Amino acid sequence: MKRIFILVVAMFFTKCAFSQSPERLSYQAVIRDAGNNLVTNQSIEMQISILQGSISGSAVYVETQSPTTNENGLVSIEIGAGVVISGAFSTIDWTNGPYFIKSETDPDGTTGGIVYTITGTNQLLSVPYALHSKTADSLSSGISENDPVFGAWDRSTGISITESQISNLDHFTNGDETDPVFSSSIATGITATDTSNWNNKLDSYTETDPVFGAWDRSTGISITESQISDLDHFTNSDETDPIYTISQAANITATDITNLSNLSGTNTGDQDGSETKINAGTNVSVSGIGTTSSPYVINAIGATTYSVGDFAQGGIVMWVDETGQHGLVCAKEDQSSGFRWYAGTFGSTFARGDGPFSGEANTAIIIAAQIAIGDDGGSNAVKICNELIVTEGGKSYGDWYLPSKEELNMMYQNMALINATAVSNGGSSFAVDYYWSSTEVGIDDAWCQYFGDGVQSGQAKSNHFSIRAIRAF
Repeated sequence: MKRIFILVVAMFFTKCAFSQSPERLSYQAVIRDAGNNLVTNQSIEMQISILQGSISGSAVYVETQSPTTNENGLVSIEIGAGVVISGAFSTIDWTNGPYFIKSETDPDGTTGGIVYTITGTNQLLSVPYALHSKTADSLSSGISENDPVFGAWDRSTGISITESQISNLDHFTNGDETDPVFSSSIATGITATDTSNWNNKLDSYTETDPVFGAWDRSTGISITESQISDLDHFTNSDETDPIYTISQAANITATDITNLSNLSGTNTGDQDGSETKINAGTNVSVSGIGTTSSPYVINAIGATTYSVGDFAQGGIVMWVDETGQHGLVCAKEDQSSGFRWYAGTFGSTFARGDGPFSGEANTAIIIAAQIAIGDDGGSNAVKICNELIVTEGGKSYGDWYLPSKEELNMMYQNMALINATAVSNGGSSFAVDYYWSSTEVGIDDAWCQYFGDGVQSGQAKSNHFSIRAIRAF
């Protein structure tokens, strides 16, 4: 069964100058066969359907065309100018979307009967609304508006309101008022005695401080025995003097002091009692106080390790070394679904590195070499990866590069784990498409890998393939 690749190059609506002329949708595509070779200068058969509502919605318009590809495999048609199978292109209500274009192609339709190969369905976004703007043509004349005219108001006459204009007039005519009834209060409990006490209350009071006479300190203070409850602490007043015994220092002679001053060797001089502190570094803990009973103990603190499929370091872990602390991550989504490898000019860059981490050097070599070979200033695979900046968890990562041939195969081998983590973190799965590596084959070709079956092959640097950037940590 043939695999047909169609790349939509441009889609836009056109409208002729006269309102009675039909609108058309221009559509271009590049046709390739199962071997990824261009189908050039050949008549093909195409069926185009406009689907309404969803990618599997009903077809509101279907037509067929028999265009011929040019020498570059490019085919150009105008949807709305083909052989109508069903519906009418001019009556499509573009406001009642969304709408999708479904293209079916048979590159060998001129022989053996027409057998269409479905190449894809794509949503029409903002472009069709250029057609919807034609509704403005249906205004046959201007819109007349009459503003209300308010006359002058004689404020001295007031405003007259009749009884019939008031729906709830009974609120005004029923004007009887019921006086409130006051019940007895707490004040009813006040007696004549209470009132008398209140009238005789003490409004102010003058305080007189006591006067202490002078004290003759020479006579002292007399305290009798009966005034002391624990007198026994004073009556037992015998004191025993301490007895000092001979210490070790008493045996040190003048000769001993002389000998101490003449010591030689390590650690024989005066000591100031200071100590050298031990500070813990990265991933290290220090305990103890440096004594015989509590010596210093140094322990390593476990470092963070990673596994393939972890979401970390700005992307998804695709490979780790034997320590589990270092490795490679790939971005959680493709950076492009179709970009060329070279910068516009064929030539050898000598970026032949392969293996883990070699893609970073390849990327730097390619950028420098393409400047010398010829850079037209357009985007390409290595330029897109080199300029990528990803922010995850509040941290930005800007050291991405195009993977080498082996690094690209690592992604393919762990594709299931990477896809699951990517989707759960807002990314996307790998496409069933060719992906570029940074490893060069020669002047015209570079290595790529088809993520449908994992086959790696050398392809022309001018081809437009998918890109997934990686970085080391």
